[in-house]
Amino acid sequence: MAHMFLNGQAMEGGPFHHHLQGAPLVHKTRTAPGYRFFSIRETCPGLLPDASVDTAVGGEVYDVPMDVLRDELLPTEPAELEFGIIKLEDGSACFSMILRRGELERGLHKEITEFGGWRAYLTALGRDA
Repeated sequence: MAHMFLNGQAMEGGPFHHHLQGAPLVHKTRTAPGYRFFSIRETCPGLLPDASVDTAVGGEVYDVPMDVLRDELLPTEPAELEFGIIKLEDGSACFSMILRRGELERGLHKEITEFGGWRAYLTALGRDA
């Protein structure tokens, strides 16, 4: 099993939550400070580690079986993201999806750090969170 921090469409109630195949929610939490947050094509979010910022992003940690991670969850992630390890607010390390190297420089992704989480961003857009 792998602890995976989710902060977008695979969170509880989201349209991609079924890809977790029933993996249990460990807890709701935030990243440690030091992350920027971007909207990828208005369909999913992407974290970007950045030690120069003092912001954290909300999400959920799930205990995901490795085969579910490999076969169900990771294949659904967009090409703009890559598998990585982040730091949570309690100081622990956790797997997550982060903005792929070079993506920021493309200038295609809207920064949404100020919202602090995907659901708050969707609410601001008038979409179901």
